[in-house]
Amino acid sequence: MNDALRSLNEEGRALWDQKAAFWDALHGDEGNFFHRRLIGPAVERLLGLRPGERVIDIGCGSGVMARRMAALGAQVTAVDFSEALLVRARARGQTGGEAIRYAQADATDETALIAFGEESFDAAVTTMALMDMPDITPLYRAARRLIKPGGRLVVATAHPVINSSNPIFFSEREESPTGAVIRHGVRLMAYLNVPPFKARGASDDPAPHTYYHRPLHQLLGEAFAAGWVLDALEEPGFSVEDLTPDRALSWRSTTQLPPILAYRLTAHPA
Repeated sequence: MNDALRSLNEEGRALWDQKAAFWDALHGDEGNFFHRRLIGPAVERLLGLRPGERVIDIGCGSGVMARRMAALGAQVTAVDFSEALLVRARARGQTGGEAIRYAQADATDETALIAFGEESFDAAVTTMALMDMPDITPLYRAARRLIKPGGRLVVATAHPVINSSNPIFFSEREESPTGAVIRHGVRLMAYLNVPPFKARGASDDPAPHTYYHRPLHQLLGEAFAAGWVLDALEEPGFSVEDLTPDRALSWRSTTQLPPILAYRLTAHPA
C-alpha cells in the first residue's frame, strides 16, 4: 500500500473510532433493518455454518455478525482496526454460544491477519467492510492462508454496480389509462472509474468517511488473483412489503435494484 492509501487508512481508523458509539447504537445487538433484512440472511445462507466450526470475522465492527455466528454454534474470532468499535462489541456481550475472541487487527495488513494462524479456520467472513478499505488484496491473500483446505470466504458489500458513487434516488409519477403509476429508482453517473470519495454511511452519521469504489472486474479480479474461485453469489433486495411512505426515496422503494452483493469464495487448488 502506497503512502497516500496508508494515510487514508489511518484517517479511516480515526473516523471509525470517533463514531463507534453512533454505529453501535444504530445496529444494537442484532443489526439495523438493512442488516437484518438483507445482509445477515444472505451471509448465513452462503456461509452454511455448521456447529463447532472456527470462523474469523474480518472487519467485525460492533460485532453483529460475530454474535450471530457464535449463537449458531461457531467458535468465532472477530477482528477490526478500530479499538473503539471493539470496546463496543465486547460491551454488548452475547446471548449464547462460545465466547467470542475479539482482537485488534488491520484488514489491510496481511502479516497481522496471518498471525491468527494459518489453516486455523473453517471459514472467514467480511461484512460491509470492503468498500471502506483502501486495499483489499491483503485480506484476500491472508484469508486464503487462514482457512483450512476446503474452507470458504463469504463477503457482503455494497453492490458496486448499483449502490456506489452516491446514487441519486428518484420517485416519479406517470398517468396511464388505468391510473397513476409511481416509479422509484436510482440514477448513477459513473461506474468504471470512480476515485475514493467521502460519504455518510447513514443519514445521521457524524463523521463521513472514505469509500473505495471497485467495479466487479476489480472486486472479484483481486480475489481470483489471490487464488479464490467464485462459488456462489446473491443480490438481496427489498420487497414491496418493506416500502413505507416515509422511505419513498430509499433502498426500500427500489425493489428491482439490489443494494447488496454477497458472494462465497473457495480456494483454488494449488
